[in-house]
Order: sequence, then structure tokens, then C-alpha cells
Amino acid sequence: MKTSVGNRALRATSFVALLCVSQISAAQQIKLRVADSFPTGHWISVNITKYMMEQVTERTGKKVAFEYYPAEQLGKAKDLLSLTNSGVADIGYVAPGFVGDKMPLSVVGELPLPTSSASACPLTMAYWKIARPGGVLDQKEFAPNGVRMLFNIVLPPYQLVNKTRFATLKDIAGMKIRTSGAPKEFALRKLGAVPIQMPTPELNEAMSRGTVDGALLPIGSVPSYGLDLIAKYFTFGENFGSFVATYVISERKWKTLPPDVQKVMADMGEELSRRGCEMADRQENDNVKKLQLAGVTLVKLPDADAPAMREIQRSVGKDWAEGLDRRGKAGTEILNAFNAALQQ
Repeated sequence: MKTSVGNRALRATSFVALLCVSQISAAQQIKLRVADSFPTGHWISVNITKYMMEQVTERTGKKVAFEYYPAEQLGKAKDLLSLTNSGVADIGYVAPGFVGDKMPLSVVGELPLPTSSASACPLTMAYWKIARPGGVLDQKEFAPNGVRMLFNIVLPPYQLVNKTRFATLKDIAGMKIRTSGAPKEFALRKLGAVPIQMPTPELNEAMSRGTVDGALLPIGSVPSYGLDLIAKYFTFGENFGSFVATYVISERKWKTLPPDVQKVMADMGEELSRRGCEMADRQENDNVKKLQLAGVTLVKLPDADAPAMREIQRSVGKDWAEGLDRRGKAGTEILNAFNAALQQ
């Protein structure tokens, strides 16, 4: 009887000890708040952001846990840089195109450059090389803004999606085309089109009413916004510019992390960037096939238009860089660095 009582007491003591260790472990766990603007079902949210959180937790032996705030729950996309700096979020989604006043150099990945690929991965990995911690873009813009980039995705080059039939660059002149960001606006003006800035959610109604004739978009966004029911012509393999998405952590928060946690997160940067661009490319190709099956016409611009298109692309990059140079920003330096990274 005494032995039975003793065993129960030992088991009870062991349970209490285990519970205390568990509570201490939970108390010591590092908790990081992640904020972005993507809906919970968005492919970046599901396949990149959540993957990052799961992998960091696993690779640090559960030393790190995350609280995820998607869909602008902590603030608007344009405010996430300042919210990350202020500590409202620890890790934030920052699109340089949304904070052009603070990060004008960082939209270099959105330029419709003649050396750019029709694929997301060369663009993404070139951007990674110059914007990762220690890179020239990090030194010129991310670090001065108090953040370090954890990973990035540059979307496949934007295409022209249109209600009206077109076959050549000349056909685009005079068309009202929805766009976003200065680089793509420059390109449209040089093509003789009329760029119109508007949020993507308003595009379906605007195209239905004829407020715009078409839009510059990644092909993956066409069915997402129901535009495949309205716009029946689209290019593929052209480069009308792109969109840069980055996830950053404040330098202040980074310095509070233990070295082993920093190493895990730093080592994942290139992996996450490549994972994101490969997924973007797969989705782009899948959506092209779906649009063709739905009766939307793929427009291949004639070879005769290629020299004119390349000249427009070169001049957009040159104008963008020189405009920043005049403002005392390193426009030409960053453009040259991005071009060099694309060719590596």
C-alpha cells in the first residue's frame, strides 16, 4: 500500500515538474507578429507566409511562435512599413510601390527593362541579390528605413489585358489603360496610351462601363477579378513592368533575436524568394492555359514591334534613373546593379 501511495506521489511530482517546464518554455518562447494585406486564401499567404512561419517554428525547435494578421488587420498595406518600424508589427509586408516617397529606389524591380525575363524567377532572384542584407539596395534604402528584407517576390511581368482587339503597338495608342506605379505609367505614355491609376478591385466595373479599355496586370489576376468575362485579348511573354513584394523585419526587433534564430531566418531568405517566384511562374502558365480554353485570345506582338518596344523599355529605365539622380538618389547606380544581377 505504501509503495502504491509512493508511486502516485512520484507521478504527481513528475507531472507538476513537467507542467512547470512547459510553462517556463512557453514563457520564454519568442512571439512575432506578422502583418500583410493579402486575404487568407491568397497564394502568397497560404504557400509562402504561412510556410515561413511553420518552418521557422520547426527549425528553431519551437523557440519562435507567430501571430498572423492578414487582410490589413493591423493596418493598410501602405502603412505597414511604418507599423513595422513602430513595433505594431514585427514582420510586415512592404510593397515599395505603395511607399514610393520612402523607397523610390526599391521599385527598380517594377521597371519594364529590355533585359528582363518573361518569368518571375530571374527578376525575383536579381532583386534578392541587391536588396538582401548587405546588398547595395539594402544599404541605400532598406537599412536607412530601419528594416531588413527577409524575402521578396517579383511577380511575372505585367501583360496588357484588353476589351478591344489589338495586334500591334500602334493599336495601343490612345487606349485608356489602367496601371499602377510610375514605371508602368511611363511605359504607357511612351506607347501613346492614356494611363489611368485605380485600385484593382474597381477595375471590373470600370472596364464594363468603358471607363478604361484595358489594364496592365499579371495574368494570374485576370480570373481573380472576373476580367476574363470582359476582356478577351491579352499579351503573353511581353514585359510592361512588374510588382515587387517584400517582407521585412525592423532592425530594432532583429537585434533582440538570439543568434540561432537570426541564422534560421537569414538562411531561409533565398529559399523563400525562390519558392515564391517558382509558384508565381506555375500559376501564370496555368492561368494562360485556362484563359485560352475560356476563349480569351492570346496576342503575340509582331517581331517588327520588338525594336520599338525595346527602345521604349530602355528609355523608361533611363528616365526613371536620371529623375532619381537629379533628386540626389542613386537611381543609375541601382538600375545598373539590378541589370548586372539579371545577367548573372
